[in-house]
Amino acid sequence: MKKIFIYLKSILIPLISGAVVGFITSDYMDFNLLIKPNFAPPGFLFPVVWTILYILMGISYGILKNKNLTDNKVVNLLWSIIFFVFKWRLFAYLWILVLIVLVINMIKEFYSRNKISGLLQIPYLIWIIFASFLNLSIYLLNR
Repeated sequence: MKKIFIYLKSILIPLISGAVVGFITSDYMDFNLLIKPNFAPPGFLFPVVWTILYILMGISYGILKNKNLTDNKVVNLLWSIIFFVFKWRLFAYLWILVLIVLVINMIKEFYSRNKISGLLQIPYLIWIIFASFLNLSIYLLNR
């Protein structure tokens, strides 16, 4: 029962955090008004992808937590606020580049503690690399 609670908590924390950021940025969303590159996915796809990624993050963290392999690092959800609320598109691009480096380091650290936990973060890395190209393209097309 304790393991189930750890997984539930580990999954709910990123889901709730993402929902809070989504709520904060919802009044500022201008994605449909922006000029986007051809490879931009439809807007409805972003919450679906992020929900899946948050669940994978939670499972990954739950694996480590159940094996007492965690520490107290905090995940930062500021990109959406920088991009949508402040509309600092270039700064958001620079921010996401830093995030990519942090996620690569996180994957290495998680993988060294538990291979499955590290591998579960690869979709997150792929998505934010894609998002960085999308972010830069939107910045360049909407200057």
